[in-house]
Amino acid sequence: MSDESALERAAARAVRAEALLDDELLNEAFDSLEKSYIAAWRDTTIDDAAGREKLFLAINIVGKVRDHLAGVVANGKLARAELKELAETAERRKRFGII
Repeated sequence: MSDESALERAAARAVRAEALLDDELLNEAFDSLEKSYIAAWRDTTIDDAAGREKLFLAINIVGKVRDHLAGVVANGKLARAELKELAETAERRKRFGII
């Protein structure tokens, strides 16, 4: 990722994703969904394999959404580090008259 504007976008997305992961209401919603899906999954009858499978997928989707947001945060941290490195390199070049 060397395009500076792409790095800035990734860093901005990371800030938004981190705010979502820290949001109490969103975490409460994720936890509530996960608990209700698990309860419904446990309450399925022995012959309702399709229902169990759908609920299993729903439970996993909640985790995948959390994982996606965490990935955006991680990518943003890498982008911020790369932006910092680019700025430091530009400063060194300027200082030594390379530019």
